[in-house]
Amino acid sequence: MKSTFLFDRTSYLLLVGSIVLILVGYFLMQGGGSDDPNVYNPEMFNAQRLVAAPGLVLAGLGVALVALLRRPAAQN
Repeated sequence: MKSTFLFDRTSYLLLVGSIVLILVGYFLMQGGGSDDPNVYNPEMFNAQRLVAAPGLVLAGLGVALVALLRRPAAQN
């Protein structure tokens, strides 16, 4: 009986890449706050935190979905 793996090397690489994308997205979201709650800091609402970081997280989730749903190549 031949044993086959559910995922191949490409699927695992895509999964690791998606984890990296998600972590980079969360890293870009951090910061921008103020030490004093009575002081307004406009850096909290820049494009990096409102557009780029959530886009990276969503892209990472999309890559993870592709990695999980792709069918490995048939091995003879």
